[in-house]
Amino acid sequence: MSELTVNEGKNEIIEVDGEKYLRLPIKTKVIDNTDDIVEVAKEFALPYLQDGDILFMSEKSVACSQGRAVPMADIRPGRLAKILVKFVYKSPYGIGLGIPETMEMALQECGRLRILFAAFISAIGKLLGKRGWFYKIAGYKAESIDGPCPNTLPPYNKYVVLGPDKPDEVAKKVAEAVGQKTAIVDVNDLKGQVLGISHSDMDREKIARILKDNPLGQSGQQTPFGLIRKV
Repeated sequence: MSELTVNEGKNEIIEVDGEKYLRLPIKTKVIDNTDDIVEVAKEFALPYLQDGDILFMSEKSVACSQGRAVPMADIRPGRLAKILVKFVYKSPYGIGLGIPETMEMALQECGRLRILFAAFISAIGKLLGKRGWFYKIAGYKAESIDGPCPNTLPPYNKYVVLGPDKPDEVAKKVAEAVGQKTAIVDVNDLKGQVLGISHSDMDREKIARILKDNPLGQSGQQTPFGLIRKV
């Protein structure tokens, strides 16, 4: 078994609240809808885990195993999606809902009324010089939608990936299989959040801060899992 090493350009250790934590990425196969995420965790992560570790998994890996990756070619954006996308803030860190295909999936996932209300509130926020109000209203289902980017690991550079279904339940099943606490996270180079936890005593906000510099990477590293270990 090879040793785990930090991804290029990432720090191995971070200090949060006066304590140091080791973050090591775990390379896996390319995960798709034929995979059972529990079995993938047992095969690729379990051999590296020690008592007290937290296994963290990218939301995209879980979603892909659930069949929630949709080919761009299969998405037919409607008129509303094409209109709303014009008002989306274009982040340098990712597409988000900045193309008609991802906006169309947000409308389907969250409902037209919710997205329209989120867009209305977002417009008010922009008049006040505030950003981020759209996703606060639309919710994590909208915020978790990932569009294709040139540096995305194939074949998902031609897919829209939705957020994972029932992330807390998935985290619990994985934790039972690997014997350690598990979190499902949505982390990028801009910010991060914890979507699912296996144990109610896990601190979502602290885990997000431990992973704030995105140790899994943002492109072709093929490391959708990682471990957190207190130093």
